[in-house]
Amino acid sequence: MAVLVALGAFLMTLAGGWTAHRVTDRRHLVLGLAGGLMLGVVGLELLPESLEAAGTEVYGVPAALLLFVAGFLLAHLVERLLAHRRAAHGATEAVPSRARPPGAGEPPRPHDGRAPEVGLTAAAAMVGHSAMDGVAIGAAFQVGGGMGAAVAVAVIAHDFADGFNTYTLTSAYGNARRRALAMLAADAAAPVAGAASTLFFTLPEPLLGGYLGLFGGALLYLAAAEILPEAHHAHPARSTLLCTVAGVLFIWLVVGTAH
Repeated sequence: MAVLVALGAFLMTLAGGWTAHRVTDRRHLVLGLAGGLMLGVVGLELLPESLEAAGTEVYGVPAALLLFVAGFLLAHLVERLLAHRRAAHGATEAVPSRARPPGAGEPPRPHDGRAPEVGLTAAAAMVGHSAMDGVAIGAAFQVGGGMGAAVAVAVIAHDFADGFNTYTLTSAYGNARRRALAMLAADAAAPVAGAASTLFFTLPEPLLGGYLGLFGGALLYLAAAEILPEAHHAHPARSTLLCTVAGVLFIWLVVGTAH
């Protein structure tokens, strides 16, 4: 089941990459909805489940909460390191909608001196992140169908942005279109591979709770620091906010139905 569900992440990643090539004016609504779905999963499903599964405390603080904070900080560190490397090589923005009008084709080509390897490295980090998304889907299904469905919805929603950024990160550094498409394909396949890997092992409940806490922290960072700001940057519309609220309410409905 986890592998079949991960195919949704595969398709959504490809959709994000296609949108990166042909940006539409409705992307902000998709990102607003994705941010709401991610917030709902973290607050209404991942945190409660990780606290219950992990159980132990460290200096009076539940281990799951410590790992939640660690996941948030880890995602922030990785994002800052990638941003520093892009700035050091004079890169364009990872998400090109801020720099070019809707419907534009390829992102601006870089000036001479920018290393294509930096773009490939950043895209490879996105692929690794997507593989861990797949592991999270598989691990969540080990807890139960409701948990698996909620995590899968969040992963599938934000994989649109992953596909978008994987394509643009690669091409913005001067890599050929075929390389950008190859990295997009790898990023799309990564969640399926990650979910499939969980068929060969079962995480002990305390370890599973800790992992879900760590993943929840990273997911919250992506939603709060990247997905939602990007959704409201070019289109601070009421409709975008409504999509975010709708995403949270939908996860509430999923969680309530599953329980």
